[in-house]
Order: sequence, then structure tokens, then C-alpha cells
Amino acid sequence: MNSTRRTGETIMIAAIAFYVFSAILIVSGAMVVSARNPVHAVLFLILAFFNAAGLFLLTGAEFLAMILVIVYVGAVAVLFLFVVMMLNINFAEVRDGWQRYAPVGAAIGGVLLVELAMVLGGWQVAPGASALRFSPRPDHVQNTVALGQIVYTHYVMLFQMAGLILLVAMIGAIVLTLRDRKTSRHQNIAEQVNRRIEDTLQLVNAPVGQGIHPEDFLRPLPPALSKPAPNHGQIGQDDHGASTHLPQNAHHAAEDRV
Repeated sequence: MNSTRRTGETIMIAAIAFYVFSAILIVSGAMVVSARNPVHAVLFLILAFFNAAGLFLLTGAEFLAMILVIVYVGAVAVLFLFVVMMLNINFAEVRDGWQRYAPVGAAIGGVLLVELAMVLGGWQVAPGASALRFSPRPDHVQNTVALGQIVYTHYVMLFQMAGLILLVAMIGAIVLTLRDRKTSRHQNIAEQVNRRIEDTLQLVNAPVGQGIHPEDFLRPLPPALSKPAPNHGQIGQDDHGASTHLPQNAHHAAEDRV
């Protein structure tokens, strides 16, 4: 009698926890989509992950629950939060252009709904599924071992396809967020290797008290100034515009040439 009562209480507690976790998960998932502030959306996503982990614990999949909390909440969701907070995104401009993509989004959503309807229409519940709800695996098989047998043995092709889809999504996200800013500087290796001394170093006159004029810093050098004209007391400029004094022997060589 006592064992039957304890079993009934356990089932009731599990049912209450299931409905609580499910309700919070549905509400948090809806808030992720409908939240105007992206930071709030990420926080609701973290809440959804925690409640999904609770559902995994109720079904006996403690490995998936810990992976969901450690990997997704501890790494992925926090990474999303930092990216959203650090990127300079103009959300007003993003919201203004949603009408342009609304027909395409509606078409994709309709295709997904048709696919879900086809899947649910052909769904058949196994005869012994209801009896296995509270015993998802045999006692002599651990949860991690059972998960590995299912994912890497029975559904290995589907697992590889899911990995390829995630790879394509990652590449697409990189391509969509790649922006060439006007202030960015690019490196040309061939131009750096093939440059000449006269293209990067120019000797200019620097009279006392006048200094160097701003036009002396122009790069690349004009054709008329591509060849240096060494004179006594001149100052050299590197390709960064920094003035460098010539060594003493260079002054003597300039005097000899003059």
C-alpha cells in the first residue's frame, strides 16, 4: 500500500514539474521571438534552455540536460549576449526593411507548416511507448552509452547531415555579417615585396625654423619626386611620414656629390 502511494506521489510530482517547465519554456520561447530588445531576447533564451534541461532530467536524459546547461547556456548563450552587446547594429534600420522580406519569410513558413503537417499526419505511436515513459533505458545501460549507440550507430547519417547544415549556417552567418569598412586597411604583399627605396624614402629640404610642409608627406610619391635629390642637411622621411636624420657619412657623401 505504501509503495503504491509513493509511486502515485512520484508520478504526480513529475507531472506537475513537467507542466511547470513546459509552460515556462513556451512563454520564454515566445518572448525570445517577440522581444524588441535583443539583450532581453538572449536572456529569455537562457531561461528557455534551463527549462528544457529540466524536461530532459524528468525523462531520464541527464547527460543531455548537463550538456544543455554547460554548453548552450554557459558558452553559446553568453557568446550571443556579448556579440549583441558589442556589435554596433542599427535595429531601427533592420526593422524598417522587414516588409521587403515578409513575402519570402511567409513562403518559407508555409513550407515548414506543410512539412510538419505531413510528419504529424503519418505519425504512429508504438504500442509499448506508453509503458516506457518512466523507463527510457535499461538499468544496465548508462545514459551516455545509450545516447552514443543511437546517435553514432542507428542515426549516424542524420547526425552527419545535421552537422553539414550547421556548417552551412555558420558560413552564411559569416558572409552576411562581413562588412568592408572604409576605414579598414588592407595589406598588399606583392606591392610590399616589390617596392623600391626611392618609392618609400624621399629627401626633402628642411630649412631652419620652417620645418616640413604637409604636402611633403604625400604617398605614393608623385612621378617628379620619385627620384631622391640628396643635399646637405636634408632629412629623410619613411613611408609612414616619420622624419629620420641621415647618418653622418650620408652628409659627407651628399657634399661630395654637390
